[in-house]
Amino acid sequence: MYDYPVNYSVDYPEKSSRLLVLARIFLGWLYIGVPHGLFCLGYSIVAFFVVILSFFAILINGHFPLGWFDFLIRYSRYVNRVVAYCSGMTDKYPPFSGRR
Repeated sequence: MYDYPVNYSVDYPEKSSRLLVLARIFLGWLYIGVPHGLFCLGYSIVAFFVVILSFFAILINGHFPLGWFDFLIRYSRYVNRVVAYCSGMTDKYPPFSGRR
């Protein structure tokens, strides 16, 4: 496929829910923005510090700590799921985790 370490794919929805589109337009800030916005804010602050600490860990040890790497992968998955849902690319409500 591509020779890049990150692949992002979203299945094309053959049919989308019209009711969910209306709900996102009028109530999206309430049922998506508030819970996922607050959770994403806290998650982003922690991820910011993990990135800073990882920078120094790589300088000192020469490798990325595995646990921190996994944390940032889960963070990236979570944020991408929220963005995909908010942009209408999927009707599946995003979970509050970055697990597969």
